[in-house]
Amino acid sequence: MLELSAVNDDQIEVLLSDLLEQYGYDFTGYSKASLKRRINRLYSLDKSLSFAEFRYKVNNDPIYFKRFVEQITVNVTEMFRDPEFFKTLREEVLPQLGTYPFIRIWLAGCSTGEEAYSISIVLKELNLLHKSLIYATDLNPTVLEKAAQGMFALAQMKQYSENYIAAGGKQDFSSYYSANYSLAKFDDELKKKIIFSTHNLVSDHSFNEFQLILCRNVLIYFDRDLQNKVLELFNDSLDELGYLALGTKETIEFSDIHKQYKRLPGNKIWRKQR
Repeated sequence: MLELSAVNDDQIEVLLSDLLEQYGYDFTGYSKASLKRRINRLYSLDKSLSFAEFRYKVNNDPIYFKRFVEQITVNVTEMFRDPEFFKTLREEVLPQLGTYPFIRIWLAGCSTGEEAYSISIVLKELNLLHKSLIYATDLNPTVLEKAAQGMFALAQMKQYSENYIAAGGKQDFSSYYSANYSLAKFDDELKKKIIFSTHNLVSDHSFNEFQLILCRNVLIYFDRDLQNKVLELFNDSLDELGYLALGTKETIEFSDIHKQYKRLPGNKIWRKQR
């Protein structure tokens, strides 16, 4: 049996160029090492006969293209991930925004939706959900379909419940969902204030003015130029005195926008100054 050779750097450039030309998906600013690892994993999983065949399928088979995007975008998430972060949202950020007549929140790179439902629960407990709207966006339409269903594995609820309590939650976490065989279905009330839609951080523009933007653990997969570009997009989309929240390994310190922001102690949350 012939051993499959890995996809090399030149071939990856060819694929990235195809994606941009054919679908308008610009992955050229993504971390090359991470992309190469993911593409090669898929290439070996699907046992393509040759790179030419692999490339042909990505370009001409819409179902395979969907699979390709699913495999090379990163979808690691859980409810109330980093409980300390959610505690700060609950105790400091959202009460400040509670004085506004209406709160618009953008969750960029929402993946399968766990974070969106977590935010919705905190808003409900602070009695702010009725005057809030969460725009949860992702590049990958497949994960958005899953997110819109509001159903997660029942086996994960013990962990999510522990995260919720560590994040300052006081209710019985199981009151937010009903068990449906092996799945937990979250209440429609939490979902009706979330709009799930596709948005490409690389090529799409600002689409609203927000009081809070969350984009956690997405920028780490981008190179420095692309990080700068995305941070400019967030800056253009954020109201004065609005909050920007990033992942634990991410920062705005290197970017041109950092002078306009003040960081909250102990968290990767910055507030835009007047």
